[in-house]
This record gives sequence, C-alpha cells and structure tokens, in this order.
Amino acid sequence: MATSQIETVSTGADKVKLVVAALLLVAALAAYYLLGSKGALIQWAALLICLAVAVVVFLVSESGRRLVAFGRDAWREVRKVVWPTRKEAIQMTLYVAAFVVIMALFLWLSDKTLEWVFYDLILGWKK
Repeated sequence: MATSQIETVSTGADKVKLVVAALLLVAALAAYYLLGSKGALIQWAALLICLAVAVVVFLVSESGRRLVAFGRDAWREVRKVVWPTRKEAIQMTLYVAAFVVIMALFLWLSDKTLEWVFYDLILGWKK
C-alpha cells in the first residue's frame, strides 16, 4: 500500500495575506453597517470594494492559487464527462422510480408480515 504525503508549505507572507484578507472581510461588514447613515450607494460601494480587495489578496496567496488551480482542474474534468442523452436520462429515471416503488411495496409487505407474526400469532394481540 503506497501512502502519498501531502506537503504543505506556508510562508509567513502567505499567513499575513490570509489574515489581511480575513480582516478586509470584517472591515467590509463593519463598513456596511457603520456607513448606513451615509446612504445606500456609499454603504454598498464600501462593502463591494472591501470584498473585492479581500478576494484579490486571497487569490495572490498560495491558498488562493491552489484554489484557482483546483477549480481549473475540476472544470477540465467536468468537460471530460460523457453526459447521457435525453432518452437515456428518461430511461434511467424510470428505472429508478420503478425500483423505488418495488422496494416500497417490499418493505410495506415485510412490515405487515412481521406485524402479523409478532402481534397476532406470537403475542395474540388481535386488533
């Protein structure tokens, strides 16, 4: 069994970038609520500007670059997926629905059979 080792290198600068991004998020929320008396335009502008700067700071950190690379790889994998045709999707949906109905009937029948065996035959509790 092969074990893969994950190596995480986090420099002090990256930690500072993440802290700054988090502080900018808090500042965005604080600005939104503190600037309520200045008008909706200023309030929303401050929120959006702080959020945009926080996102930019996060994306230039190592964690942000890894997130972007992960998203790119995930999108590449999604493009490789062979999606079913409409006919295949409908057929599979009908198969699943039929299986659910059959299982529901089976479980109901099993429940009623066990109820009859335990309550009527073994315990004698006639309803």
